[in-house]
Amino acid sequence: MGDGYYALDSLGAVCPFPLIEAKDVMQTLQTGDHLVIDFDCTQATEAIPQWAATDGHEVTDFVEKGDASWQITLKKG
Repeated sequence: MGDGYYALDSLGAVCPFPLIEAKDVMQTLQTGDHLVIDFDCTQATEAIPQWAATDGHEVTDFVEKGDASWQITLKKG
């Protein structure tokens, strides 16, 4: 995506894989980078923000993109 923004497409992945993938990618990013995650796993609507808060990352955007699909942006802390 550029400018410190990275994309993770987890559409179609069953839970808990969107969260697992997000954790893996966040480990490779620098502090202050953003990860934009597209997912359609209902459980991840709670699991990803909870994990982010516990790990010290900030949710900067969280929107419903369609019927049962969401996009969340995390800023690495």
